[in-house]
Amino acid sequence: MNFVQPIGLPTEADLVASAEAMIPALRERAAQGDRDCRLPVETIQDFQDAGFFKILQPRRYGGYEMDPQTFYAVQMKVAEGCMSSAWVLGVVAVHNWQLALFDAQAQEDVWGDDPTTLIASSYMPKGQATPSEGGYRVSGRWGFSSGVDHCEWAFLGGQLIDPETGKPDFVTFLIPRKDFKVIPVWNTIGLGATGSHDVTVEDAYVPAYRVHRSKDGFAVTSPGLKVNDAPLFKLPFGQVFVRAVSSSSIGALQGALDLFREAGARRVSHNDASSAAQDPSTLELIAETTAAIDEMKAVLSRNFDDLMRLACAEQNADVPTRLTYRYQSAQVSGRCADLISRIFHCSGAEGIFRDRPISRIFCDINAGRTHVANNPVKVGRNFGNVMLGAPNADSFI
Repeated sequence: MNFVQPIGLPTEADLVASAEAMIPALRERAAQGDRDCRLPVETIQDFQDAGFFKILQPRRYGGYEMDPQTFYAVQMKVAEGCMSSAWVLGVVAVHNWQLALFDAQAQEDVWGDDPTTLIASSYMPKGQATPSEGGYRVSGRWGFSSGVDHCEWAFLGGQLIDPETGKPDFVTFLIPRKDFKVIPVWNTIGLGATGSHDVTVEDAYVPAYRVHRSKDGFAVTSPGLKVNDAPLFKLPFGQVFVRAVSSSSIGALQGALDLFREAGARRVSHNDASSAAQDPSTLELIAETTAAIDEMKAVLSRNFDDLMRLACAEQNADVPTRLTYRYQSAQVSGRCADLISRIFHCSGAEGIFRDRPISRIFCDINAGRTHVANNPVKVGRNFGNVMLGAPNADSFI
């Protein structure tokens, strides 16, 4: 479902074309990004100049408020050039959507002077919060804060006691750069350029209006809806975020497939001088991967067509539907990892060199698979239980 945009805003085709034009530069920068353990500043600037961070941002701060499918289409196209770049784009740009769910004052704190200001995150519930007048004193250490070197604020996870139920409630604290410290620990075999370092906070004051409760994200009752009432912001938080960390694998797999096809047309076996194009397993793998990519993109598109249709009608998707879509998102990374592993194997000895793109994509997709949101096991067990009549045990849907 692609909504008509006001005159002057780019179309989805415009944005995807901009992402496609970046692919050569993104591939060229990939190795240096891995060595530096951070995304090049040039890449972040390219994303800013192209308007990618505006796709899900409220119009009241210069954003485009576009269909989520546009955002994921751009992210997947970027991933064809560099999955680390697409991962950071996905995580950081989706925060512009989440900030729109916060109280209006929190949005003004971040974007009031500069609407291009970026936000990092780590949603691990590691924050220790003590009530203080008008807010909380927060301390803790969080891991895996992708792209944090380029961000001036951070969403950091924690738990508070829900006054209505007396049970722990997962929350996100919005904290400025002056109150957190980046600990450079990122040195990995995949997604190296994401710079997903640790973050520490020591006794920082967080006003109550800079706290977002997961139950509001689940129920679509976030305070930011008072000022951002477009259907885009009435989507369940769990549905939007999980696709930001799974969709880059689809694009990276497409990039690997393109490279594999180009190499396969030229590659000759050293053993019997036969062409890769004569190998039945290679031909079948190309067909299977092409079909799988098309299927995964089609499911993503179908799911957000449905979610946006419901949001436009002021309705929420029911729990079985949310669990279906959540599980489908969690399956993506595993499917892509299985296919890139086969492409890597079929690439022969050429694929094992560090400077070959296929080896980097192999490591990146497998690294992305380790994100908790991309593990279908826990999601699947809860999904299966619900299908057998048990109550839902996951609010992150």
